[in-house]
Amino acid sequence: MDSTLLFPFFDNLPIYIGFVFFVILVLILDLGVFHKNPHEVRFKEAAWWSLFWVSLSLVFNVFLYWYASYIHDSVVAKQVALEFLTGFVVEKSLAVDNLFVFITVFSFFGIPAKYQHRVLFFGILGALIFRAIFIAMGSYLMAFKEVVIFFGILLIFTGVKLVFTPEGPKDLSQNFVIRWMQKILPIHHRIEGSHFFHNVDGRWMVTPLFLALIVLEFTDIIFAVDSVPAIFALTKEPLIVFTSNICAILGLRSMYFMLAGVADRFHYLKFGLAAVLIFVGLKMAWLNEVFDGHFPIGWSLALIAFFIGSSMIVSWLRPVPPELPPPPSEPRS
Repeated sequence: MDSTLLFPFFDNLPIYIGFVFFVILVLILDLGVFHKNPHEVRFKEAAWWSLFWVSLSLVFNVFLYWYASYIHDSVVAKQVALEFLTGFVVEKSLAVDNLFVFITVFSFFGIPAKYQHRVLFFGILGALIFRAIFIAMGSYLMAFKEVVIFFGILLIFTGVKLVFTPEGPKDLSQNFVIRWMQKILPIHHRIEGSHFFHNVDGRWMVTPLFLALIVLEFTDIIFAVDSVPAIFALTKEPLIVFTSNICAILGLRSMYFMLAGVADRFHYLKFGLAAVLIFVGLKMAWLNEVFDGHFPIGWSLALIAFFIGSSMIVSWLRPVPPELPPPPSEPRS
């Protein structure tokens, strides 16, 4: 591990372990206590949970500031706290794109609202594992300048592509993951409560809930190719990348239930997300070098907040006009 890191991995292994155990404990309480009985998550409940997850992340950021000031100094601690907050905002913003995928997947498989939380719970649990793997790989690969430039160009390309991506519902019937699962898995096409598997005449079969879960996992892996390098563009500290990424993902379920009903109102949001991806890509491929190796983190946070905030405000102020009904047909003479 790079000795120039503020938080070398082995020296800070207890922090990693403590963070992971705390996350597991909170997730167990979430599913095993607060959401033990399947039910449709309403806006008010989702809003309170969203506030809880954001508050928990901010409390952890305070702890990170204290810890950095204890082992380094207050100047370093301020930089660390800003990097965590910026990484959290970036991951949270890019995760909004996941919400539209959730809506499409649940609609395609016909998952009732009261079972969606269970699918998202295990989906995010899997996402935590895959993100940890991606971040471990990134902490090694991002030490090579050529790799940083490659991912910077990839993020710029992804941002430009997002601008020209047509809106509207996507047809998942030809999705390669779904077609692959249909070929190799015994599928039971009926919803059987909150179960991922169902026994039919002594044969275990997967239910639509399991299919939706697998599609969400593969989708998150694709999203991680963008989001993990994006945070490494803001900080080289794996501890900050890991914790900010995980904190942002933890609140993704409640954010989905809170925004699912109004997601179509943010029709200009993709331009804000595209601007974030392009900016972060430029930061990796060019801007960091211009600013002696590190573009100011305060400027990064301000620009990212401006891109996302302005796109949401413009979306709200300029809603998509409702479609007019077709004109009545002329009566035949």
